[in-house]
Amino acid sequence: MILFWFSIYLLPPSYLCHMIQFEQCTLDNGLRVLVHTDKSTPMAVVNVLYDVGAKDENPEKTGFAHLFEHLMFGGSINIPSYDEPLQVAGGENNAFTTNDLTNYYCQLPADNIETAFWLESDRMLSLAFGKKSLDVQRKVVCEEFKEHYINKPYGDLWHKMRELAYTTHPYRWMTIGASLKHVEDATLEDVKGFFFKHYTPCNAILVVAGNVEFNTVKSLAEKWFGPIPAGERYNRMLPMEPEQKSARRLEVKSGVPLDALVKCWHMSSRMDDRYYAFDLISDILSGGGSSRLFQKLVKEKQMFSSIDCYHFGSTDPGLMTIEGKVVKGVDIREAEKALMEEIRHLQLNGISETELEKVKNKAESAMAFEDMSLMNRASSLAMYENLGDANLINTELSKYQAVTAEQIKSQSQWLFRDENCSTMYYLSEN
Repeated sequence: MILFWFSIYLLPPSYLCHMIQFEQCTLDNGLRVLVHTDKSTPMAVVNVLYDVGAKDENPEKTGFAHLFEHLMFGGSINIPSYDEPLQVAGGENNAFTTNDLTNYYCQLPADNIETAFWLESDRMLSLAFGKKSLDVQRKVVCEEFKEHYINKPYGDLWHKMRELAYTTHPYRWMTIGASLKHVEDATLEDVKGFFFKHYTPCNAILVVAGNVEFNTVKSLAEKWFGPIPAGERYNRMLPMEPEQKSARRLEVKSGVPLDALVKCWHMSSRMDDRYYAFDLISDILSGGGSSRLFQKLVKEKQMFSSIDCYHFGSTDPGLMTIEGKVVKGVDIREAEKALMEEIRHLQLNGISETELEKVKNKAESAMAFEDMSLMNRASSLAMYENLGDANLINTELSKYQAVTAEQIKSQSQWLFRDENCSTMYYLSEN
């Protein structure tokens, strides 16, 4: 299960077979434009994805991609306020940043769509750089860092876990940044350099979805984005993470209510064919109340109060994670031993065809449920295009359906090797 997936609902077979139609073109400056027409709604979504994430940062100056998520709403040279014109047009907006990408999106009545083109193109062309704007947004990000990652129970868990699991690849720091000091020390020149390197038409994807026509969108894209200089295409040359050849362990003590056990195993990249077996494995182990880990370790043995198996769908090779809160009074070593017994059971005995069909149906329902939202369709098209093939939105289900029970067994044996694992005990001082 990819972390943060929506809840799963049963949907009619007719919807599950629904294809997402789209057309696309590329402007002379390299901006890729995709259009998905849906006449059943009066709304439209304008989604701009920039192919830049936390992994593209200088290791000594991290947190910049996330900082820009805030700065991009601070106004451009010609439009002091981004939100006000959009609200007048009946729209709403938001954004998110990951280690792999940054995505901005807004939804508004389709009749007012040109407002979104005006706003998005102007901040791509001429974001307002000023000391005041930087000071305000830097303060906001620093407070977010303190609130969620320093002062919150378990807040630094993933900072420590990434540093343990990764030695080389920039996935070793979180999107918020490796250090609060990196954001605190960000200068105006640092920020400008990062912007002009990454926030360019040739490094962006524009998706427009809703009650729109392809030719209209293409004309608007050429009008508002076409004159923007292409910029220089950013070519990644990131250091590859070497194969982990020995188990790693870390013990942390903090004022948290319950001991937490976190185990991570290196898995394949998002575009590796093995990815689909790994994704189904996460659902087999932790896909709701009927999953193996919940039934055995929470309900039957009562060793964990909660336990989850997930991954982040990382573009580069990522981590399969099992994270659980241990019931008070239970020895964390015994809890880990019980967890590994369940893993070994999967490795040795595999999975029945019935159980495999069940998790495949869940994956199918989850994908269809996501596609019900116009906003999700737009962002999914952008992310699939960023992976190299927007039509994966229609064909990826077949990759899940092709996974066999034997592949689940063999890939679990490869994945859950002791030498491939990083383990953290996050212990309560209470």
